[in-house]
Amino acid sequence: MDTQKEIAVFGGGCFWCTEAVFQMLKGINKVLPGYSGGSIENPTYEQVSSGKTGHAEVIYIEYDPAQISYRNLLAVFFGSHDPTTKNRQGSDVGPQYRSVIFHTTPGQKSEAEKIIKEINGSDSAGAPVVTEIEPFTKFYEAEDYHKNFYERNRGYPYCEVIINPKLEKVQHEFAELLKKK
Repeated sequence: MDTQKEIAVFGGGCFWCTEAVFQMLKGINKVLPGYSGGSIENPTYEQVSSGKTGHAEVIYIEYDPAQISYRNLLAVFFGSHDPTTKNRQGSDVGPQYRSVIFHTTPGQKSEAEKIIKEINGSDSAGAPVVTEIEPFTKFYEAEDYHKNFYERNRGYPYCEVIINPKLEKVQHEFAELLKKK
């Protein structure tokens, strides 16, 4: 059976969290942590962590649009991190942790702009979304020790304190989008 494949690239803070979130969703064929949006070729984690390369920690998602829509991916993206803080997610601070969507098509750009407008219009008392929308140009895979980090390190304090609550939130709010166990 042939499945369609489209690409989505999101930065929502630490890629350990976003990778774990999106791996739970149906229609997701691959999730890779890495770096995008910066000025140097083949950056290392240490270089990106300095905040000086312009890269964001991102996840590269291959998905089947017949099983999950880009709009649903955006809903999970916005629902699983704080898109109202610039260059920060919790205790992770710096431009490498910025909220960013790297669109791969004009349709993705349009859908991202539309959902941000909807979010900003839904609560006049809430802080505005500061998520950046940029064209996708290049993705650099993170080092192997970052891949499937949550699955390999569930007992790690960061996983227990930071990632587990995000996963629980997504499981509760987006149950219909989760893979069947």
